[in-house]
Amino acid sequence: MATITIEVPDELSGLIAEAGDRLPELLTQSLRQPALPAHVYRYVLDFLARNPSPEEMATFGPTPEMTERLRTLIEREAAGDISAAEKADLEEYERLEHLMILIKSGNLHYLAGAR
Repeated sequence: MATITIEVPDELSGLIAEAGDRLPELLTQSLRQPALPAHVYRYVLDFLARNPSPEEMATFGPTPEMTERLRTLIEREAAGDISAAEKADLEEYERLEHLMILIKSGNLHYLAGAR
């Protein structure tokens, strides 16, 4: 096991001491958090929790802010000027998009029957 020495503010030092033996577990969880901000996932989950109609599912998409962020990430990747953190964001957006495609494709039979 590696030993790492870091300087932290006094108030954080107390929290670290309280964590005790759980510190490696807490660090692992923290560092493996999704790349995207929580509000992106909340936006999708809030939408799904509303039990949207098939038509609403078909037209659901990212917010303008999310679209702009994604556009920026794609442009930076194409230019070869993307950081590791930005690459992780882009990959997470792609996973989220793939999930929505799978969810939407499950609604195709409802949309076909509505015509």
